[in-house]
Amino acid sequence: MDAIITVKNEHTIENVINKSRFIAHIKPVETEQEAKDFIAQKKKEHHEATHNCSAYTVGDQMNIQKANDDGEPSGTAGVPMLEILKKLDTHNVCVVVTRYFGGIKLGGGGLIRAYSGAVRDVIYDAGRVELRSALPTTVTIGYDLTGKLEYELDSTPYMLRDTTYTDKVSYQIDVVEADYDDYVEFLNRVTAGQYTLETGEPMRLPFDIETN
Repeated sequence: MDAIITVKNEHTIENVINKSRFIAHIKPVETEQEAKDFIAQKKKEHHEATHNCSAYTVGDQMNIQKANDDGEPSGTAGVPMLEILKKLDTHNVCVVVTRYFGGIKLGGGGLIRAYSGAVRDVIYDAGRVELRSALPTTVTIGYDLTGKLEYELDSTPYMLRDTTYTDKVSYQIDVVEADYDDYVEFLNRVTAGQYTLETGEPMRLPFDIETN
């Protein structure tokens, strides 16, 4: 499974440009139908808006790419939005930019900048993640080892998802497949072998990446 970049969660931001409101909504999707449903949902929520322009990519190779100007001049909204998704290599996402017209025309160039800028901003604000082939693990240790493990874990690439406290402490940690042997060595070193480890099947899991 090759790594791909997407966004963490559904997210919304708003920009105001020359009194027009541009509300950008983004959502990770797995299928084209999910993208279409998201577009329909936002159009229903913002049925009084001047435009609800959209773009989406689906597939590891962006096999499906669609864009819609929703009444804006051809080429000033949907395609620039799609181009930002492609430029930022953001897969399996759907973005809808809702515009409430403020009474001042922006012109073709202004619209392109507004719509593409809204998509860029919502992607960065949502936070991109890299979906990588990884193993979900659960590490269980005694309370006496928690401080050391948590301190050491903070400087590793392993992704802590959740922690459960009972008579012992269990950490749900995702590990890239290629790093698994190093991970086991890390656990042995930090806990002196005083742990139990459960490992699930490989799956694509999200890891934070730099967005600069």
